[in-house]
Amino acid sequence: MRVITGTAKGIRLKTLEGESTRPTVARVKEAIFSAIQFEIDGRTALDLFAGSGQLGIEALSRGAVRCDFVDCEPAAVRIIRENLTKCRLNERASVHQKLWESFLASSSTGYSLIFLDPPYRKGLCLAALEALCDGHLARHAIVVCETEPEAELPDAVGPLALNRNAKYGNSRVFIYRTAQQGELE
Repeated sequence: MRVITGTAKGIRLKTLEGESTRPTVARVKEAIFSAIQFEIDGRTALDLFAGSGQLGIEALSRGAVRCDFVDCEPAAVRIIRENLTKCRLNERASVHQKLWESFLASSSTGYSLIFLDPPYRKGLCLAALEALCDGHLARHAIVVCETEPEAELPDAVGPLALNRNAKYGNSRVFIYRTAQQGELE
């Protein structure tokens, strides 16, 4: 797994061993970033359920100003930190070893680019989308959810409206955008 483009282009990222964490495959990552490629620069990102941190790292490499990485697994947090160091992106990142609910409950940051790639078949994307609507969305927010291919998510969640929905092999990607962008701070 490599960074596709930007300041860290071509750098090989470490992944977690074993089957407890499923990294986003290259085809899915390319599709995600093709869909949002001209909207990353200057955004504040959140990589919730970060795993190896590859989605947030790709966003930082492409011009996101900051990214918070959140994962509850100590091994994932260690890998994220190693990957950030390898890509020379540490100064624009914070890594949090917390459950996603605890992180959101303790944070008041509004994010403009959010990646959700939770464990499959646990209903966590919808729960996280709903929690994000409670003060964590900046103006013009984009939320990217990666799920199992048979997952169904609603057309709208709070101020978020579904913009894109596509299947890629064993994954499905939902991209939400704030529907009432003028009302969010």
